[in-house]
Amino acid sequence: QVQVMEYGGGLVQPGGSLRLSCAASGSISRINDMGWYRQAPGKHRELVAAITRGGSTNYADSVKGRFTISRDDAKNTVYLQMNSLKPEDTAVYYCNAELYTTSWSRGLYWGQGTQVTVSS
Repeated sequence: QVQVMEYGGGLVQPGGSLRLSCAASGSISRINDMGWYRQAPGKHRELVAAITRGGSTNYADSVKGRFTISRDDAKNTVYLQMNSLKPEDTAVYYCNAELYTTSWSRGLYWGQGTQVTVSS
């Protein structure tokens, strides 16, 4: 069994900051890529940022220079530091992890999502 859980969402004013965390737990042998996605009401889910096991990162153009993704492999955790938040960043944020289980089955696992609301 593998679980992926996000933490850290909430309400923040425009220009503020939030840090999201996402921890994978359970029967995990190795985690490869990890990423953050978001889905606003009436819109498709979109990639926000991703990070490989080697530390290479990729960001959506809309968040470059404002968001930073990082990971701690000792904790099976990925973070998303969000600065200079804008109302258009309001969405449910989802984390995913591409990993191998202890039986070396490979799969993509998603968290349940955490709401981020940017509003005055």
